[in-house]
Amino acid sequence: MKNILYLSFIFIACFSCKAQNQIPSENNTIINNNPKLVVGIVVDQMRYDYLTRFYSKYGEGGFKRMMREGFNCKNNHFNYIPTKTGPGHASVFTGTTPKYHGVIANDWYDKETKNMVYCAGDYSVLAVGTDSDLERMSPHRMKTTTFADENRLFTQSKGKSIGISIKDRGAILPAGHSANAAYWFRGKDEGNFISSTYYMKDLPKWVKSFNASKIAESYLKDWNTLYDISTYTESGSDLNTFEGGFKGKETATFPYDLKKLSQQNAGFDILKVSPYGNSIVADFAIEAIKNEQLGKDNITDVLTVSFSSTDYIGHNFGVNSKEIEDTYIRLDKDLEHILKVLDSEVGKGNYTVFLTSDHGAINVPSYLKSVKIPAGYLNNVSLKTKLSVFMKNAFETEGLIENISNNQIFLNREKIKALDLDLDDVQEAIVNEIITYKNVYKAYSASTMSTVHFADGVENLLQKGFNQKRSGDVLIIEDPAYISYGKTGSTHGSGLNYDTHVPLLFFGKGIKHGQTLRKTEITDIAPTMSALLGISFPNGAIGQPLEFVLD
Repeated sequence: MKNILYLSFIFIACFSCKAQNQIPSENNTIINNNPKLVVGIVVDQMRYDYLTRFYSKYGEGGFKRMMREGFNCKNNHFNYIPTKTGPGHASVFTGTTPKYHGVIANDWYDKETKNMVYCAGDYSVLAVGTDSDLERMSPHRMKTTTFADENRLFTQSKGKSIGISIKDRGAILPAGHSANAAYWFRGKDEGNFISSTYYMKDLPKWVKSFNASKIAESYLKDWNTLYDISTYTESGSDLNTFEGGFKGKETATFPYDLKKLSQQNAGFDILKVSPYGNSIVADFAIEAIKNEQLGKDNITDVLTVSFSSTDYIGHNFGVNSKEIEDTYIRLDKDLEHILKVLDSEVGKGNYTVFLTSDHGAINVPSYLKSVKIPAGYLNNVSLKTKLSVFMKNAFETEGLIENISNNQIFLNREKIKALDLDLDDVQEAIVNEIITYKNVYKAYSASTMSTVHFADGVENLLQKGFNQKRSGDVLIIEDPAYISYGKTGSTHGSGLNYDTHVPLLFFGKGIKHGQTLRKTEITDIAPTMSALLGISFPNGAIGQPLEFVLD
């Protein structure tokens, strides 16, 4: 009996020790429950109503598929000012606003160096894939992490992160600081996708092969409407006075001979201002999925894709143009192509996609005026001249203003201190002066932004875009539908609905089928994706996971 008990004890002890020393296999970890690939898509300058306005022209496999099989957040908004490309891409993927991630504009005045700086510019690195000195880029000016960064940390850098776009900032900021790669398009006389030494010393073989294939050259062809132009009833007339067009063509009307026009429009850069710029991004993204083996194992990879040609075309031709309608019809085809490749390469039910935008856009003010809607253009020269006279009279000196840009006034703080002036008093004096100027809707001092909490309204949006270290001393909000821009084409940047209301579609693994009119904010996207993956939220995230989206 004693022997039996002894043997039983030995057996249990050995089994227990074996269990304690077992190392769970990778297939048994929680990673196995996650999507193999997350694809974050940003469509540059996409208003929400492009989903509904062009709905009847879309096929079944692109936007409609995502809406039908996924989840549509119909009341999704940016929650800060300014609504620009750099801040937009950073906010989507960090889950926070310029107040925290620090990307306060595309370019801004640096108070330390006294120079304008670019959101992705970095002279400590070199370009890879081009000899141009203008392509030295990295995410170093973005202060917080993206959910792609958090995925890299969670997976011990085994999960890949790759960013792709026509624009450098559209590729770099979403992919995060720890990305394996970011690729953007170098136009001019090159027509290649490039990167920087922040990521690599040399382009991968598949990227070189893609560039050598002359795909970019194949897109230098006629751009005509995909369908009969008479069926494009969702947009204005093709010939009007509200569009820019191309050098070398008398009117901004279809068709456009891109190959011929490229000679006067910066070579391959003309592709950026055509729907084929989106197509080449889709082509390149598909090659990345295949050659980088994205989604091929149980460790989640992240691919970010930004379609930027929509923005270039919107700026050139405007919100109500035939060109915009045709661009979105063609983008729908590109989106369908990507989803089909994901089905075949990663597998249905193995990947998750979200689609949103970095900002919306205003209808061309000259068009709005023609239909009696209040709108117009600003005279910045007049404002600067008038303000300069005021400053000289009020403070009996010159040079107190260092810079005026991005609707912000930057003061020479050293001179103010040397003159024994109170900084808050100078700021408030300017606020009280410029609020009397024509087309200045609101104005606030940096002191107010730093000390007063605004719970709602446009003031709240301005505050969430205010970065204490980088933003100016006085912030200006212009009249609704008044812009600092040319008389043709659309732009963006305000806190009004035409700039803040953008699509938000979730699709794929872990996503419910449905829709909501509940208000969601752009900063909710990254926490939602982090919650889906079971990883840490980006370190500066202020948004909340959209629980009703997750299955």
